Amino acid sequence: MRKLSLLVLLVAVSVSGAAKKAVVAPPAIAHPVALFLNDLSVGGKRQVTFKASAVGTRFFFEEASGVTVYRYADGQYVKERFLAGAKLSSAIKRYAAR
Repeated sequence: MRKLSLLVLLVAVSVSGAAKKAVVAPPAIAHPVALFLNDLSVGGKRQVTFKASAVGTRFFFEEASGVTVYRYADGQYVKERFLAGAKLSSAIKRYAAR
């Protein structure tokens, strides 16, 4: 009985240690996107944090310096405007009425 209890304990510990965090990285990345992310992180020398959201026909990309607004045209998102110092929520509200 002790051996069985020890075996169950070891299995439980090994299974819990094997649990991994969810991976959110896509299975494939387009070359231009990879180059953009490389430039954004200065070749991996700077940690990058950003937010993004798509609403209607617009895509919003927020980073520390502001929000870039893209509009959907001909099968891709094209840069429409950069809102310096803006936050994602305010940019979405600003363009929701359009």
